[in-house]
Amino acid sequence: MVKITKVYAERLPSLRLIGKRYTNSDRNAVGSYSHLWEEWFIRGWFETLEELPAPEGVENGYIGLMGCSETMDDFEYWIGVFAEAGTPAPEGFQYADVPESIVGVCWVKGQEDNGEIFGETVHNMCVGKLRENGFVSFREDFKGAGKVWHWFFERYNCPRFTEKDENGEVILDYGIYIH
Repeated sequence: MVKITKVYAERLPSLRLIGKRYTNSDRNAVGSYSHLWEEWFIRGWFETLEELPAPEGVENGYIGLMGCSETMDDFEYWIGVFAEAGTPAPEGFQYADVPESIVGVCWVKGQEDNGEIFGETVHNMCVGKLRENGFVSFREDFKGAGKVWHWFFERYNCPRFTEKDENGEVILDYGIYIH
């Protein structure tokens, strides 16, 4: 059963997420982006991005950065890595500039194989845990275009996510932009 094992605030400097942007139309039949992650590994795109300069003082990993409008009518899902602000994107990749921020992070522990550590239920659990821990407001300002946007990410950190424990569970870092 999925559980949150740690909650904390993390200060991130200005960063550039380098990767590829997807929308709701890119979801598979069950509503996920898992097929796109598979494509990333098959095509070796992470290997290309691992050559970029890693941002100093930032816990990194493969990133699924998500942004949505207040009504959820608009949704973006980026797959990529955080890099130093201003890092040029290699050919074939896009980028999103992310301002300096404080992020509330939850360690979500559970089974990856059955999908229990992903999705709206986990997002809502993290929002609740963050509020319980005094994080009551969420950053809504770095999309522009006159819309309120909420930003959050999945961070697939090694070895927390890549090495299963004795119960076959992993830890997914789930971050929500606060300030």
